[in-house]
Amino acid sequence: MSESPGIGEQALNKAAEIGLSSQLDEVENLDVNIKTDPLKIVQGQVDAVEISGEGLVMQKDLRMEELEMQMGNVAINPLSIAFGKIELTKPTKASARVVLTENDINRAFNSEYVRSQLQSQKVHVNGQSRSIEPQYVEFQLLDNQKIWLNATIQLKETRETQKVAFSAMPKVSANGETVSLENVEYGEGEEISPELTKALIEQTSEILNLSNFDLEGMSLRVKQLEVEPGKLTLQAEAYVEQILSA
Repeated sequence: MSESPGIGEQALNKAAEIGLSSQLDEVENLDVNIKTDPLKIVQGQVDAVEISGEGLVMQKDLRMEELEMQMGNVAINPLSIAFGKIELTKPTKASARVVLTENDINRAFNSEYVRSQLQSQKVHVNGQSRSIEPQYVEFQLLDNQKIWLNATIQLKETRETQKVAFSAMPKVSANGETVSLENVEYGEGEEISPELTKALIEQTSEILNLSNFDLEGMSLRVKQLEVEPGKLTLQAEAYVEQILSA
């Protein structure tokens, strides 16, 4: 098999790139590289599919700085190739690497989608049930595998503002299904409202868990994460049921 893609591979690459791009609001760069040969395509086999992207903005205003995904031994419907599509005949697993910058996570916290998620919750402050509206959320990635969150929240009923600040260490669960925050330390030395803090911790976990970043036909599950100043790198497993194409 030659290193340069054949005409069939090029057509499939372009179809997959267009299909994936259609799910995104912004794309700085997106490449799909399908490796196989004509005989295997006829038999419904693809040796490997590699997806790499930069600056991918999801339709919920969530952004990934980098995405790399590799899957091997993919079974496809050979008849779909005639129509320039990639139709999987059975799901496949893939390995993925996702990089989120500090700016990306701040953008997610201040997006309308995440704000609406928080606004839909009721919390107890000083014994009273309150609706919350985030005014400002600042997220930082530190150099000791910790994150820092500083938020200003308004209580809708009283228009009173509350400040919540805490540091924590994100940890992946043993089954890879969730990311939780451990060793939570509060900036003011105490909690103003345990429920308010809990709501922010849960929303942080959801963003870091990549549950909001799933593309149609693909779901990501975090296996490992690494926190560096300004950057978060997640190694993930992807479950792929389909690769959207043009």
